[in-house]
Amino acid sequence: MSDEPKHRAHYREPRQARSAATLARVLQAAEELVTSVGLEEMTITGVAERAGVSVGSIYRRFEGKEQLVTALTERMLERREEHVAEQLRTAEPSLPGVMDAYTHALLQSFADTSGLFPDLLRVRGTYALDRGARTITEVHRLLLEAAAPYAGQIRRSDPQAALDTVARALLGACFHNSVRPDRPADETAQNAYADELSDMALAYLLTPDRRRAGQSPARA
Repeated sequence: MSDEPKHRAHYREPRQARSAATLARVLQAAEELVTSVGLEEMTITGVAERAGVSVGSIYRRFEGKEQLVTALTERMLERREEHVAEQLRTAEPSLPGVMDAYTHALLQSFADTSGLFPDLLRVRGTYALDRGARTITEVHRLLLEAAAPYAGQIRRSDPQAALDTVARALLGACFHNSVRPDRPADETAQNAYADELSDMALAYLLTPDRRRAGQSPARA
């Protein structure tokens, strides 16, 4: 049985504005450092130098690198949930509008850290996996909630199940895009790919089932 903790390791939360600003600077420096040199090469000393703080000030907040990575994971995933939620709140009020907003927000959320997202979710321990699963569940829920008012436009026999399928497919496509070595690097190419994903999702949602329940597929 693993001795890994199942929940986030505790670290000291800031109580004053100045302390909170320092923590934000440390986490920003850690994210930049992980992005440039990788998670394994990131050190507390390197983060301190980049953030312009003493090594001791970091150790007063975190027991070590593991807790710092935990805090960085939390910060990163919370930002992605908030970004997707905000884009859906301001989406054009239609099924295509929701799909466009969701695919663009989700793809950007995975792509804007140059591989940091999958790198953090591969770290040892259960917290990152559990927290990542919570984010997946949350962005999945956000799509279902935003698309619910337009469920009547969906031509599948089970609109709720169809939306669930779309949410899973889009999430998988965006994650795959974040880890592929030849992923589009410029914003124009990323936007074009998001448009393609949205079109694919809408084509599925607006197409009646080929096979109805209880019917066998047509034979040639």
